[in-house]
Amino acid sequence: MFVKTIPNILTIGNLFVGIIAMIFAMQGNERFITYAAIMIIIGMLLDGLDGRVARLLKAQSDFGKELDSLSDIVTFGVAPALIMYNVFLEDAGWIGIFITALFPICGALRLARFNTQTKKSCGYFIGLPITAAGGILATLALYNDTFPHLTLALGMVGLSLLMISNVKYPNFKRVTFPRSVIIPGLMMVVVAVF
Repeated sequence: MFVKTIPNILTIGNLFVGIIAMIFAMQGNERFITYAAIMIIIGMLLDGLDGRVARLLKAQSDFGKELDSLSDIVTFGVAPALIMYNVFLEDAGWIGIFITALFPICGALRLARFNTQTKKSCGYFIGLPITAAGGILATLALYNDTFPHLTLALGMVGLSLLMISNVKYPNFKRVTFPRSVIIPGLMMVVVAVF
């Protein structure tokens, strides 16, 4: 029975790092912003694993699906928006607040649309997945000194709109890797992050 809970444990890990990312983002200094962005990247790894592990263990459930969506809105919607708010949007007044709120709102709309689609497409997603959008924002936060603030703000609005768009994006969920690559690959990612 415990084996069937492993995917949900991974999903809760995703939620946990999302909450930690928000706490780090609220510290407001560059070092903690970096830590917050790294937490989101770790969340991406956990989010990529939970569904694969659920399919592998035949442990898919409606509960797991809902938990995954709730975790995703925190880790890839709210947390990256808070990071960007603390990086540069705080100085933009009400416009900054609007852009900060827009991102997780569009992410929630994207997830709601995905979860209620009756006809699932195996080969693509409609609208930019929130995981990708949040990962892009986390990466931009790491390199925020490279871009003008206006570019970052427009990019954030663009990502928000892409999440609720009808643009088709490839679905890589069914891509498999040889077992001999998975453990060394994960170890390389962990070493690279830290």
